[in-house]
Amino acid sequence: MNDPTSVSELGERPLISRLSGVFGSVHNPDVPLGAGPDDCAVIDISEDEYMVITTDMLHRKTDFPLCMTPWQIGWMSAAVNFSDVASMGARPIGFLSAMGFSKDTDLSFVDEVSRGMNDCARFCGTSVIGGDIDTHDELTITGTCLGKVKKSELLTRRGAKPGDIVCVTGFAGSAGAALHALENDIDIPDSLLNTLLEPVPRVSEAQKLALTGAVTSMMDTSDGLAMSLHDLADLNNVGFRIDEDSLPIQKEIEDHVTSESSELTDFALYTGGDFELLFTVSPDMLEVAQTACYLNVIGNVVDREVGTILRCHSGKNLTINRKGYLQLGN
Repeated sequence: MNDPTSVSELGERPLISRLSGVFGSVHNPDVPLGAGPDDCAVIDISEDEYMVITTDMLHRKTDFPLCMTPWQIGWMSAAVNFSDVASMGARPIGFLSAMGFSKDTDLSFVDEVSRGMNDCARFCGTSVIGGDIDTHDELTITGTCLGKVKKSELLTRRGAKPGDIVCVTGFAGSAGAALHALENDIDIPDSLLNTLLEPVPRVSEAQKLALTGAVTSMMDTSDGLAMSLHDLADLNNVGFRIDEDSLPIQKEIEDHVTSESSELTDFALYTGGDFELLFTVSPDMLEVAQTACYLNVIGNVVDREVGTILRCHSGKNLTINRKGYLQLGN
C-alpha cells in the first residue's frame, strides 16, 4: 500500500527510524551495529578491533552559509563526518568524498574546497583517500569517514543510567548564535563566527575519554543539545535534569549577540551546529574523565518518569522541548 506522506511531513528522525527498519531487517554477523540510532555503523574486522563508518550529505542552500569560503565549505564537509567517528571513540583512518559541482564552477573553487577538506582530514590525523566527482545543479558534497577502535573502547549512545553525570565538551549554542548574528547583520568576533564556519571535531578528546572507561554513552551535538538529550533519553529509557547555571555559554554571545538570560539558554539548548560531545559518566569515574580532557558537567541522568527537564536559575523545573536543527522538515 502506497504511503502518500512526504519526507518533509514525516521529518528527518522518523524517516531514519523508518529506513533503519528496512535496512536492519537482515542480520549481518560482520556488523554488530548497522542502520540505527548510532552515529556510525560498526564492522567487526579483527579479534581486537572494530571499524566504524559514517556518511553525511551537505548542500549549498541548506548547509553552507553564503559567507563561507570554499576552504571552509571543504572543512565543514569533512568535519561533520569526523565528528560522528569521534562520537564512537574511534581513530579516523580515512575520508572519501563524492562532490557534485555545477558545470560552470571555477577550478579555483574546486581546489579550495578540496584543500579545506584535506586540511580537516590532516587535523584529525588522517587523509582523503578517494571519492567521486560529478556535475550537479546545486553544490552537493557527500563525505564518508572510516575509523578504527578497540572493541573495549567503543562508545555508543546506549548505556546511560540514572545517577550518571551528564557532560559536554566546549560550549553550547555558539554556532547557533553565530548563525543568528549573520542572519541579523550583527557584527561578531571571529572567535564566535568560526564556531559556525570552521567547527572542530572532538576527535582527540573522544579517544582520550574512551581510554578512561568512564563514559557510559556518547553522541555529538550537531543537531542541538536538547535534541541530543532526547535522543539519549529515548534510547536508554531515562530522563535528564540539566542545570541552567551549568550550561557552558561562550562569553562572546552575551557580549555581542544578546544578554537576555532566556535567549542565552535558548541558544544553548535549541540551536544546532556545535560539534561538541555530549556524554554520560559513571559518578565514581568523573575525576578520571576530567583528566582526559576539558569538560563541563551540566546535570545528571534521572528516571524516565522525571522527564528531560531544566533546573532554572529561579529554582523552577521546566521541560526541555524536543527541538533543534533537523533536515527535511525544517
